[in-house]
This record gives sequence, C-alpha cells and structure tokens, in this order.
Amino acid sequence: MGDSFHDQLLEDSRFLRADQRLDTELVDKLILQLNRIYPQILSDKEATKFRDLDVPTCVRLGELLTHLQEKGEEACKEFYRALHLHVEEVYYSLPTRLRLKDSSDPLKKRALPGQRYDLNERSPMFFLSCFSLAAGVAMLYYYSESKVSGGSRVVGLAALGLSRQAREVLIWYTEERATK
Repeated sequence: MGDSFHDQLLEDSRFLRADQRLDTELVDKLILQLNRIYPQILSDKEATKFRDLDVPTCVRLGELLTHLQEKGEEACKEFYRALHLHVEEVYYSLPTRLRLKDSSDPLKKRALPGQRYDLNERSPMFFLSCFSLAAGVAMLYYYSESKVSGGSRVVGLAALGLSRQAREVLIWYTEERATK
C-alpha cells in the first residue's frame, strides 16, 4: 500500500463520522475488539470512555478516531482490521479503499477529462440499423394486417430470432388472428 494506515485513517475519518451505518452497536463492537485484542492500543479506561452512551455516537467515534491517530500506525492498522471484521460493507466503501481498488485494477479504464462515456462500443450506425430493421418489420406488419396471411408470415418470420417463450407468444397471436 502506498499510504500509511495513519494517513488513510486521516483521510477516511470524515467519511466514517458521516456514515449512518456506524450506529452505537457497531461502534461498541469496534471499541471492544480493540480493547480485548489490543489492550495496548485501547485500555479499559479508554474503552469505557468511548463507550459512554451519554455521549452521541458520532462524537464518540470522532474522539476514537482522533485517539487512534495519536496512538500511531499500529493502532490505525488494527482499527481497519476491526472495521473489516465487523462492518465489511463500510470498510469496502471507504474512500481510500475505493481509490486503492481502482488503482490496482488494470482492466478498469481511466476516464480522462473531457472523455465521453458510452454505454457500449458500438457506433451510431449500429443503432440506426437496428432501429431501421425494427421500423421496417413494424411497417410490414402494419400494412399487411389487412391480409391476415401476410401479417401472420411477417410475425412468424420475426419470431425466428426470439427466445422460445417470445416465439410461442407470437405464434399463438398469429394463429389467433388467422382464425378470426
């Protein structure tokens, strides 16, 4: 990793304080994890202070993050480990995790300023040809509707490229029209 855990926590602190998914119960789990597994990072006295329910959760979390940053690199690393263990969805949505994930994925295209986003790589001519084909089939069907047999043939031909269920519906429709 390029950044230290201390720098990452400094960057992620604002996000963590604003995230509504970190409720009282989850913050308490994080505090207990750090206190039980790493008492050198969070002593019993400090854990009791950060678990005080008279203080709003966002304030307690902010104080905990500041305390961990003051404790140093190892404390920040263990906080990330506890966060990953107890609140995985928050851990993976942290700004530093998203940035690291994006930079480590070589298949992901980087958007350059002014670059257009396309839904697919096909050209506008592909869209026009598909639209023209659909419009042509619709016009054939519409103008041959007066002749039931001609309309049935067009719908039957259109059904060739569809899935089995769609094909059955179209064939049923043409048979229904032919009997009227």
